[in-house]
Amino acid sequence: MMTRYATALRDALRKMDPRQMIRNPVMFVVEIGSAVTTILWVQALTGAGEAPAWFIGAIAFWLWITVVFANVSEAIAEGRGKAQAAALRRSRECVKARRLTGTTPGAGHEDVLAGDLHAGDVVLVASGDLIPADGEVVEGIASVDESAITGESAPVIRESGGDRSAVTGGTRVLSDQLVVRITSEPGGGFLDRMIALIEGAKRQKTPNEIALNILLAAFTIIFLVVCVTLLPFSVFSVHAAGQGTPITVSVLVALLVCLIPTTIGGLLSAIGIAGMDRMIRHNVIATSGRAIEAAGDVDVLLLDKTGTITLGNRMATEFSPAPGVTPERLAEAAHISSMADETPEGRSVAVLAKERYGLRGRGLHEASMHFIPFSAQTRMSGVDIAQEGSAGVRQIRKGASDAVKAFVQSAGGSMPAAVERTIQDISRQGATPLVVAENAEILGVIQLKDIVKGGIKERFARLRSMGIRTIMITGDNPLTAAAIAAEAGVDDFLAEARPEDKLQLIREHQREGKLVAMTGDGTNDAPALAQADVAVAMNTGTQSAREASNMIDLDSNPTKLMEIVEIGKQLLMTRGALTTFSIANDVAKYFAIIPAAFATTYPALGMLNIMGLGSPASAILSAVIFNALIIVALIPLALKGIRYAPMSAATLLRRHLLIYGVGGLIAPFIGIKAIDLLLTSFGLG
Repeated sequence: MMTRYATALRDALRKMDPRQMIRNPVMFVVEIGSAVTTILWVQALTGAGEAPAWFIGAIAFWLWITVVFANVSEAIAEGRGKAQAAALRRSRECVKARRLTGTTPGAGHEDVLAGDLHAGDVVLVASGDLIPADGEVVEGIASVDESAITGESAPVIRESGGDRSAVTGGTRVLSDQLVVRITSEPGGGFLDRMIALIEGAKRQKTPNEIALNILLAAFTIIFLVVCVTLLPFSVFSVHAAGQGTPITVSVLVALLVCLIPTTIGGLLSAIGIAGMDRMIRHNVIATSGRAIEAAGDVDVLLLDKTGTITLGNRMATEFSPAPGVTPERLAEAAHISSMADETPEGRSVAVLAKERYGLRGRGLHEASMHFIPFSAQTRMSGVDIAQEGSAGVRQIRKGASDAVKAFVQSAGGSMPAAVERTIQDISRQGATPLVVAENAEILGVIQLKDIVKGGIKERFARLRSMGIRTIMITGDNPLTAAAIAAEAGVDDFLAEARPEDKLQLIREHQREGKLVAMTGDGTNDAPALAQADVAVAMNTGTQSAREASNMIDLDSNPTKLMEIVEIGKQLLMTRGALTTFSIANDVAKYFAIIPAAFATTYPALGMLNIMGLGSPASAILSAVIFNALIIVALIPLALKGIRYAPMSAATLLRRHLLIYGVGGLIAPFIGIKAIDLLLTSFGLG
């Protein structure tokens, strides 16, 4: 802990280079004021000072402390990610690659360093090797350890084609081998961008942050002009009143520093860095601060149904036998046809039959069984069982209703009207009907349901309370989509969605002036991701999806979008709250410094000393010391962020004005008075 703070202090001192400080106009002015008072202090030590040397020296010391504390807040925020960045650097050091001279694993290869690879190169990565750079799998399938990136120890499968073809440099192949086409140039890979973002080296200021910096700079210029004109005004006032002493430059500098918004000026950068750090701790890499801010202002969320709103695997929940068929017979046929089905749906049918009717396949090993795998052409699976002592074959089929109906009709059978009604009822409920038949007879229907995730309805209600509209996107038919949408509690849905439909939906909302967020992982999601204001790509997705997005979820959890929105709102709330506090807490300093600076010329100004400060010197010092210490006091809040709770904008404004506005007015009166009492007790007043 102490080492971390010592490192932050060292980094803070390094940041005092004027070439770096000028990027923060408020603190740059404070640094110039510190240098000016330091020169005046040295002059006072020679006996030619405008005020006692100890007084000018104390002001100079606390002004320098103010600059250091502002830099410390930024250094602590940056330092939180440096350990992670160091670990990422180690993961890519001295990585060698086998660059293929052809395009197949059997082609010749040459050993090169990862840094010598360029986009378009093809490399072979075998079991135990580190993947040398970002790329896409063009051949092979393997398990990959991505814990260096995601922190998750469980390996993931990467294969050519589909939405799981992207691989990241620095991850390790655990089994088999992959042929990878490199998609990044040296220094431009995902790890390189991630390290730069974590360390803050390439953090770009967001539009809101730039706007706030301009506002703070304007305040600073105004107060600078005011303070500069106070010196000739003070000289004229002393001459006209015939009493008092002109205000000194050191007091003017103290007044300027206390009046400009140094609190938010010192914490603004730390707030932005901490926002990105909170994303990183949630395993989300934001490639721009603009995306984090946009997340806080999102109006519409587009969410994929499968894996986001639902568990993603349809599960068997009910057996509905045809007229004249017992539930046990239907369950037995469904169980037998699912014995060789390794899909989650097939296993769930076997589990349901076992739980409901105790079927375990006893005696089936004695029969001659030939399993029929599922295919996209037949849309059925099943089993043919040759009965001992009989010339007949027991043909059991399980699949889509129209496919099984055609199978039964080809054998001379027909679909009962009751079964047709059952199929329609199941579809209206948002479930999927699987029809089971034996030879020419329909046995009944299995209900498969994509289970809505627990608690998802409450999460959507929470988003609704934030004023965010949720839209479910699915390839299901409208009936099924409507049933799932109603159960999950989303505001709207887009059924039978194609890539162009998603893109059109986003554009429609954006034309209405709304900010849109969505998640995606496939190549077909890339156009919509590129169009969305907040685009979260899954790390397991394709390279094109990741390139089109402005955020990457390392955990590949589609529901993470909800946390991202809350982090964005927390960032905006924190910045707004501390800006309110910073502006409000300047008021007390007027009552401390103005009477102290002009009381000898205009004794009536003494009535403004409502805090009853001990002397002009202690009043000025107390204000300067409080101005420095309040930055330190607010660093934890800037880094942790304001606790977010969903509420309307009007309620949030009232809350901020009460807590940070009124609190910002009251706290300095208490703090300055306490410091004044302490200084007076030590005889420094």
